[in-house]
This record gives sequence, structure tokens and C-alpha cells, in this order.
Amino acid sequence: MEASDTAADAASTAAEDSVTMDKIVALCKRRGFIFQSSEIYGGLASTYDYGHYGVLLKNNVKHEWRRAVVQERDDVVLLDAAILMHPKTWEASGHLSGFSDPLVQCMGECKRRFRYDHLVEDLEAGGKPTDHVVCPVCGGELSEPREFNLMFETNMGPVKDDASTIFLRPETAQGIFVNFKNVMQFARKKLPMGIAQIGKSFRNEITPGNFIFRTREFEQMEIEYFCAPAEAAAKHKEWMDARLQWYIDLGIRPDHLQMRKHEGDELSHYSSATSDVEYLFPMGWSELEGIANRGSFDLTQHAQFSGEKLEYMDPQTNEKYVPHVIEPSAGADRGTLAFMVDAYDEESVEGRERVVLRLHPRLAPVKVAVLPLFNKDGMPEKARALYEELRGVMQAEYDTGGSIGKRYRRQDEIGTPWGVTIDHQTLEDDTVTLRDRDTLEQTRIPINEVTGELVKRLAADWKTPKLT
Repeated sequence: MEASDTAADAASTAAEDSVTMDKIVALCKRRGFIFQSSEIYGGLASTYDYGHYGVLLKNNVKHEWRRAVVQERDDVVLLDAAILMHPKTWEASGHLSGFSDPLVQCMGECKRRFRYDHLVEDLEAGGKPTDHVVCPVCGGELSEPREFNLMFETNMGPVKDDASTIFLRPETAQGIFVNFKNVMQFARKKLPMGIAQIGKSFRNEITPGNFIFRTREFEQMEIEYFCAPAEAAAKHKEWMDARLQWYIDLGIRPDHLQMRKHEGDELSHYSSATSDVEYLFPMGWSELEGIANRGSFDLTQHAQFSGEKLEYMDPQTNEKYVPHVIEPSAGADRGTLAFMVDAYDEESVEGRERVVLRLHPRLAPVKVAVLPLFNKDGMPEKARALYEELRGVMQAEYDTGGSIGKRYRRQDEIGTPWGVTIDHQTLEDDTVTLRDRDTLEQTRIPINEVTGELVKRLAADWKTPKLT
């Protein structure tokens, strides 16, 4: 699905969407998904804390990624590398010398800082001249651009000096490359094979923004897939197809996704080909995941700087070579945001407005809410027993606060796909009302069949559009 095939249709669809970034931010704060970090002190710019439902949702995103790239494959193993790494790692990778953005500062009234390349891109997009760029906030003159390294520095040990300087990793990839030899010794795998990792990275971005889309502390879901040089182009295409399909299988509308190929002047110095999975956010098309053909650059660099040979010997041909690498790199926070944006809906039900997150059940923070109609007549005991049974096999919630209508609305907003109401009829015949979040259909089923029915629904092959 190329960018040219979807852009016009999706732009039209986006205009009709009810979701805005302000609505997502408000929902996240209202329902405890995500909120400003250090809020009682006025907050810290572009840093966010995940509340109960946000933790559950992001964990589900990570779990589904791990399921797709590790559990359901035979050729990928897991790694959890340290955040702090030897400083030479970043010399070898090129981050010390080349990981920077052009920074300018307003010399006028506002004194704000900007990425110069972003200002130029905005002017070009608006068809405006770029020969004299001024501050977009106050119109003041800008300083000359200077390179600003994006890595966070810190110090290790009791003495703060140049020898103690280390960095918070700006990406998880290098932890995989420096462990390539270790993993190959113990994984009992032949190439092609991949190493997958989920972990925090840190970039001192000049202009973070758009809620959790671009922050200075973020979580990556990354694979380095090692293969013979002759296989690299084909494997790159395979991973592009697989990663795009993953988002569709978890419910994102295909017309809100596109695969955008990087042009020659966009490619990183190590990349021979890169394409991005992009999603149509309220602020426009933006990257969800990059899939790059990194060639042999990384292993070659680390071999040179460390003195260790990072080669592979093919056991069938006895050929030695430095593997090439395909890198699908996704953001867990960006993915979480995209799934929320795509699931957000507003509709009128019986004259009342309803906000609902139509999350895929596998991603929903809570799978089922147990709702006793009244807190008397034996209903709490029946409801509590069912809740205890359900939470043994899935994330469940016991909700007694407010009227049944308010409880339904609350569960709709956090994306709970099913609600089970215990009422007076339950006391008579041991049946309950099972409510579907999306269709609003309510059916009576025996209370002792609820758990089995929901397990069956969760395990079912969820029908989603397939790419052609």
C-alpha cells in the first residue's frame, strides 16, 4: 500500500473524523490513561506518566508485537540490553559525530529555539520563499544554525570528569549489534535470524510535541534481522509487508495507513533503502515505524572499533561474511497513540452522546466489566464470584459506581469490549446480560458460560481486511 494510493482518500476521510488531538489528550486525562509528568510541580515539558489503563494498553501493544515477531516465528529471539553502554559504542555507531539537528534561536522577543530544517520544510510546504527564515512565533531574526547533539549525557562513578562521561542510549539497536556474537553463540539459530528488543531510549529533541508522539523519553520495539547480503532486498520487502499487516490485523483502518519510501536525499548514511509505515494522525501523515536495510554498516563499525570479529560462517557453504541487517523499528508510545486515535468514536445513542474507544479486544486495557445492577439482594455475591473467575483468565473490572448507564459510558470510554450485568433475573435463573461495546447488542446467557464465551471470542481469528 503505497503513499500515492491512499493519501487522497485518507485525507478526505480524516476531514470527517470526529477525533482531534485535544480530544485524545482530554480522554487520556479524564480516564487516567496518560497525564503530564511531575504535574504538581507544573509538569516537565514533553514527559508523560502512564496511569492504570495506559499501562495496560501499552503493555498489550508490546505483547502483541512480541507475539507477532517472536512467538509466532521460529527465526527471532529476544534481548534486553542495558540502557548505559560503553562510550565507544556511540563512536562506532556515528552518534557522537553525526547524531545532531540544526538548532536556531530567536534573537527577537520570544527567544525560543527551533529546528532549522523543520522551519524550512514548513515554508516549502506552504509555497513560501526560504531565502530568509524568521521566527514563526514573533517574526524575530534567527541565529545562525548550529549542530545540536541529541544524546543525553551523564556521568558514571564518583568523579565528574571527561573520563566519566557516558550517554543514555538514543536507540535500542546498538545494544543488539554489540551482542550479536553472544546471541549467535547461544541461540542455536542459523541465518537468516533476528534479535528483538523492547526498551527505553532517550533523545534530547529540540522540538518535541504532539502529546506522546514525540517525546524525549520513549519506548522502542525494534528488530535487527541478520541475513546474507544477497537476501537483504527480499527480506526487506517481507518485513515491510508483515509490519504493515500487523497494524491492520489489530484494527487500524487500512485507508489511514501508508508505506512511504524514503528518497535518496532522506536516507540515513547507513541505509540503502528505508520505508516508513505512516498513519494519518489528526496532525497529518506521520511515521509509526521505519523498516530500513542497514547493510553491513553496524557490524563492520563495531568490529573495527572493538577489535572483535563479527562475522558469520555459513555451515553449508563454509562461506564467511558480515551479515546485512534489516531493521523494523517501531515506537510503543506512537503505536499506542495511533491505536487510540483510530479507535476513538463519537455517536448518539438514544439521544445521548457516547464516546467510545473501539479498540481491538486484544489491545483493550480491560476485556470485561462485571456490573451488578444493585448492591443488595445477593447480586454483589453473584457478581463478585463471576468477577473472580473472569480475572483469573483475562483483565476484568468490577464496577459498582453510579447508574448502570454511567458505568456503560465509563467502560465505553476506556475501550472495554464486553460488559456483564447481574440483575434480578440472574437471581431467578442464573442468566446474565452480556453487552457488546460496538454493536450495543445485549443477550442473555447462563452465568456459568460467560468465561468460556469470552475466552472463545478473544481466541477467535479476528476478521480484518487483508492487503492485496
